[in-house]
Amino acid sequence: MGKVLGVALAAALVAGALAAAYAAGAPPGTVLGAAAGVVGLVWLLLLLTVPWNLYFRAHAVLAEIGVSRRKGLTVPGERDAEAARIARVMLRAAIAGHLLTAALVVAVTAATGGASGYWFGGIFLVSTAFRPAGAWFASLRRRLGVLLKDVTHPRDDVVELRSRVDRLTTGLSLLEEKAEEQYRALAELRRTADALGMSTVARADDTDRRITALGREFETTVNRLSDNEDIITGLRAFLRLMRTPDPAV
Repeated sequence: MGKVLGVALAAALVAGALAAAYAAGAPPGTVLGAAAGVVGLVWLLLLLTVPWNLYFRAHAVLAEIGVSRRKGLTVPGERDAEAARIARVMLRAAIAGHLLTAALVVAVTAATGGASGYWFGGIFLVSTAFRPAGAWFASLRRRLGVLLKDVTHPRDDVVELRSRVDRLTTGLSLLEEKAEEQYRALAELRRTADALGMSTVARADDTDRRITALGREFETTVNRLSDNEDIITGLRAFLRLMRTPDPAV
């Protein structure tokens, strides 16, 4: 809508300028020639935009249909036929518009006896290749963009993957170091527990030896006594009880 308003405004300005030139005393032939040139330019812009845009749009639809089918999406076959038909019609309309316009300009030029019209006819003929050439260069630009994306994005993915692997490797090394520290601390704790156990056993054995020696000394002292046989017998029984190991131990 904005483009249409812009063209209409430009046409109005040109028409006003031509009217002002005619009112200022410009020759009618010059004014008519300028008006014909402006009309031809506007018509050329329409030929280069409307049919060619529809033609390339139809081909874009066909390309998108192919992409959708390669991805596994179901697209009715009627869509291909319709888009291809529109592309053919628009291509014929665009080429026919250029050829007919050039032929009309040449015919008018030949009828009026002018010479500049042939140049306009040649421009209309040559302009037939403008949009296809522009579309070809645009497609090359898009293709180069796709190739650049395919080349750079995997490279970025590889860099990111390497960074993640490096971080994981660093974390694994830290975990291994922590595990080694825990293993060393556990081994030291085991050695301390073993040493404590051995010390406890040694102390228990030493205590048993001392008790045994004390019992023997006490028994020897008791044996030296001659009076109070009942007391001596009780003390001997007590000593035997002390020497007898506890069955529950």
